[in-house]
Amino acid sequence: MPSIPAAPAAAAPFLPMSRPEMAALGWDACDIVLVSGDAYVDHPAFGVALVGRLLERHGWRVGVIAQPDWRDAGDFAALGRPRLFFGITGGNVDSMIANLSANKRRRRSDDFSPGGRAGLRPDRAAIVYANRAREACPGVPIVLGGLAGGHPGPAGLARRRGFRRARRLSAGRGYG
Repeated sequence: MPSIPAAPAAAAPFLPMSRPEMAALGWDACDIVLVSGDAYVDHPAFGVALVGRLLERHGWRVGVIAQPDWRDAGDFAALGRPRLFFGITGGNVDSMIANLSANKRRRRSDDFSPGGRAGLRPDRAAIVYANRAREACPGVPIVLGGLAGGHPGPAGLARRRGFRRARRLSAGRGYG
């Protein structure tokens, strides 16, 4: 396991999202890879940017995978195997709310996707992303965060949909 960085490194002009961007920073690997259901915007209104910059300030090399294709594990291996863990979030808005209207109809747009395109994140995104990350890099710890990682969901949702086991269990072994 990597040791704690001795001194914070200078802030990178961007958090890398590809191998060429990592090479431009002189990195061979990331310590932490953050995965988000939102498009990546390097602004503190977006949780991944905020957490990524905070980790970077403490000396960690942080990469970002934004709105990966969840049907294939390839996008989750784009930055290589992280030295410490994958940090996974469904995004600024719970994926079920982002995908479905109050009438349970598919939404036509997603304000947190490029061009407002709907359908770029799966239902229960954090669970799906955790499974794909585990498929791409077996044995790497996974830390779930954001809305999906820490709260039970809107009141009464479990009753309306029938019981669903806890997200921590659905995400599988290795949940941090």
